[in-house]
Amino acid sequence: MNQLRVFVKKEFKHIFRDVRTLIILFGMPIAQVVLFGYAITNEIKDTNIVVLDKSQDYLSTRLVNKITSSGYFYLKDKVTTVEEVNDLFLADEVKLGIIIPEDFAKKVNAKNAQIQLLADASDPNMANTLVNYTNGIISKFMMEEVGVALPFAIKTEIEMAYNPTLESVFLFVPGVITVILMLVSALLTSIAIAREKEMGTMEILLVSPLKPITIILGKVMPYLLLSFLNAIFILLMGVYIFDMPINGSLALLLAESILFIITALSLGILISTKSDTQQVAMMVSLFALMLPTILLSGFIFPISSMPLPLQWFAALMPPTYFIIIIKGIMLQGVGLAVLWKETLILGIMTAVLLAAGLKNFKTRLA
Repeated sequence: MNQLRVFVKKEFKHIFRDVRTLIILFGMPIAQVVLFGYAITNEIKDTNIVVLDKSQDYLSTRLVNKITSSGYFYLKDKVTTVEEVNDLFLADEVKLGIIIPEDFAKKVNAKNAQIQLLADASDPNMANTLVNYTNGIISKFMMEEVGVALPFAIKTEIEMAYNPTLESVFLFVPGVITVILMLVSALLTSIAIAREKEMGTMEILLVSPLKPITIILGKVMPYLLLSFLNAIFILLMGVYIFDMPINGSLALLLAESILFIITALSLGILISTKSDTQQVAMMVSLFALMLPTILLSGFIFPISSMPLPLQWFAALMPPTYFIIIIKGIMLQGVGLAVLWKETLILGIMTAVLLAAGLKNFKTRLA
């Protein structure tokens, strides 16, 4: 028993001296609980909406105030034409448009009022939730103001933009492309370079005439090509098996995919410079990329409903912007004139990650 006690004590000392083991034991569970607890939610909060109030009477004004004071919606803008509503949808600035007809109060009293709800159905789950929340608020408002609930005083006409039939595949294909490109590109690149260091073959490369940039390019070029072929294969499956539309420019979509792949490769290079073994590179890549990409990029759960710190973290993640780009091109049919901001952010991230990776690589060589 004394020998066992000494041995167990020694193991505890080893564990508490190893930072990586402590991260796995305590850091990962805490991070997962926080991510799953705050990110996984079907509730909505402060979702951007736009209102086109053609009536501007006392009842329509109260209805708009009731909707915007609910805590579920944030009034991004009030517009005067349907074209302005469509422009805000194309710019991905709002998720729901509420169109109130002229003479709203009179029509309510006559029990023939009709409100149009226009939802962005590129995310069908969120679109359904937005419509249900809005219908519930309108129904409660009519009971309080008029004493009659839906549908007797008001009928709501619902239109799902970009995905009229609410096909769930329209949500998952862009997200799957993003997840696969991020994991394959970053994970395999980081492991490939870490493997050279672990096996000692990196020393052979270092004494060769090859420059550091040449070594890195030689390691990542195959993954760039293979990841790009992966993207094309997934797109072909989405189009020909699941009838996924590509309403925008195919050339722009492929160009944006290459940019995102280079961003992911740059992140993989940075991870590899901080990892001495394949195991560490794999752990860091999976922990830092897989869960955040799935949960915090807007792939499944709306970013606007997350706590502010998680929204800030999501803003630092390349997948957040690529999902906006790929949905914009495939579903909304928009071009670079609308997606220039997301493209610029990805370009800046690529330059920063690549510069940091090259700098760390040269430092490790020194």
